[in-house]
Amino acid sequence: MKKAIVIGSGFAGMSAASFLAKAGWNVSLFEKHSLPGGRARKMEVDGFTFDMGPSWYWMPDVFERYFQQFGKKVEDYYQLTRLDPSYRIHFKNESMDVPADYEALKTVFDQLEPGSSKLLDKFMKEAAYKYNVGMDKLVFKPGLSVTEFIDLDFLKGIFKLDVFNSISSHVQKHFKDSRLRQLLEFPVLFLGALPQNIPALYSLMNYADIQLGTWFPVGGMYKIVEGMYHLALEQGVRFHFDAEVDSIVVIQKKVKGIISGGRFYEADVVISGADYHHTETDLLPDAFQSYSREYWDKRVMAPSSLLYYVGVNKRLTDVCHHTLFFDTDFEKHGQEIYSNPSWPEDPLFYVSRTTATDLSGAPEGHENLFFLIPVAAGLEQDTEELRSYYFKKILQRFEDRIGQKIQDHIVYYKSFAVSDFKNEYHAFKGNAYGLANTLLQTSLLKPSCRSKKLDNLYYTGQLTVPGPGVPPSLISGEVVANEVNRAFKKLIKS
Repeated sequence: MKKAIVIGSGFAGMSAASFLAKAGWNVSLFEKHSLPGGRARKMEVDGFTFDMGPSWYWMPDVFERYFQQFGKKVEDYYQLTRLDPSYRIHFKNESMDVPADYEALKTVFDQLEPGSSKLLDKFMKEAAYKYNVGMDKLVFKPGLSVTEFIDLDFLKGIFKLDVFNSISSHVQKHFKDSRLRQLLEFPVLFLGALPQNIPALYSLMNYADIQLGTWFPVGGMYKIVEGMYHLALEQGVRFHFDAEVDSIVVIQKKVKGIISGGRFYEADVVISGADYHHTETDLLPDAFQSYSREYWDKRVMAPSSLLYYVGVNKRLTDVCHHTLFFDTDFEKHGQEIYSNPSWPEDPLFYVSRTTATDLSGAPEGHENLFFLIPVAAGLEQDTEELRSYYFKKILQRFEDRIGQKIQDHIVYYKSFAVSDFKNEYHAFKGNAYGLANTLLQTSLLKPSCRSKKLDNLYYTGQLTVPGPGVPPSLISGEVVANEVNRAFKKLIKS
C-alpha cells in the first residue's frame, strides 16, 4: 500500500487525507498543534468555549456533499440550526436585521428602496445561475490546464457568469440605496478583496447567503472539525499531533518523505495543507520551490484580522448571533486594508455572540463574545498596547449600540492578531484568509495545487484552488486528492 503524508489538519488537510484513505492510501497526517482544526481550532478556558477561527456556516450543501461521499450524513456528526435573523447590520444612524425568510427580506428591500424587491428577484436569479454553474463547472477544477474549461454549455454561458465585471458595479446596476449595496457586497469580503476588485461571478455568494441561509452547528463551529476528524479516523487516517514538520526530504528530484521532531517519515506523496508560502520557502530546498520570493511579494493577500475572545459574566439582551458594524466609512477602511496598508483609523468590525443560539459556549449566566476587525496583512507594530487601544474603541461603539455596559463584566479576554497568525499558522504576512480572489488570482492564475518541480508534491488550502473559506477548503482537499489518485492510479494498492 502506497504511503501519503498530509501536512496540517485544517479543513483542507483533513479533507484530502480522508479522500486519499478512502481510495486505498496509507495516510499519515502531521499537525503542529495538540488538536485538529488548524485555524479552526477551539479554545476552552474558565468554562468558556471559543471557536478560534471561522464563525459563519454557509453553503450547507457543500458539507452535505462532503459527508455523503463517505456514506455519511452531516447529522451523523453534528446538528444544525438555521439562524433567524441571519445577521444584523448596524449602519451609522440605523440598524437592519436580515431575515432568513426570503419574502420577509423582499419587504425590507422595498422599505429601504421602493420597488427594489423586483430587482432583488432578478439579481438572485442571476446569482443562482452563477452558483449552480460555478459549483458544477468551476470550483471542482484543479486549475492546471485551460482544457479543463472546454465545455460547450459552460462556454455558451460565460458572459452570464459576469467574470469580467466587478461585484461592485453589478450591485450598483441593480440598487441605489447604499445600505442595500453594503448588504449585497458584504459576503465577498470573505474572499479577501474590495468589491470593486472581485468578479461579479461571486454574486453567487449572495445566493449562498440569502437562499441557502446562515446556520450554526450546535456546540460550535468546532463540531465540524470533530466530525471531519472522526470521519478521517474511520477511514484509517493516522494523526500525529504536536508534530511540526521541519522539512520535506527530496532525493534525486523526488519527495521521499518529511522530517518531524528529528525523525524521518517515508512517503510516496506529500500534500501540504500548511501555508503554501511557508511550505515552499521553509520546508523545501531552494532548487525545488515553484515560486520565487518576488512572486510571493506581488501576490494580493486577503486581510489579516485583529481578534478578541471575550467572556462576560452577565447576560445580554437583543444581541444577534452575528452582528456587523458598518457604522463608519466602508471605503476608507477598505483603502486602509488594500490600497494603503495601515492600521485603520475608525474600523468596521464584526461581533459573534454564539450564546444567543447555544448556551453551551459559556458558564450559566455568562456570554461568549468574539470580536473581529479586518486589517491589512503584513502590518508591523502588532503590540498589546495597540490591540488594547482598538478593543476599547470598538467596545465603546458596541456598548453604545446595544445600550448595555459590559466593560466591568469582562471575566476573560484574549487577543489574537497578525503576529499570532504568523507564529501559530506560519501565515504569509500574517494573513487570515489566504489569497484574495481577484480576477488575476482565480483558478489557473492561483498557485498551482501541484508542484512545478516535484511530481509527487501537492498543495491544498486557501492559497490554492478554489480559494478562501471553509466550503472551498473542503473542496480543495477533494480536488487535490483526486489529482493524486489520477497520477498514482496504478500504484495505490501495489
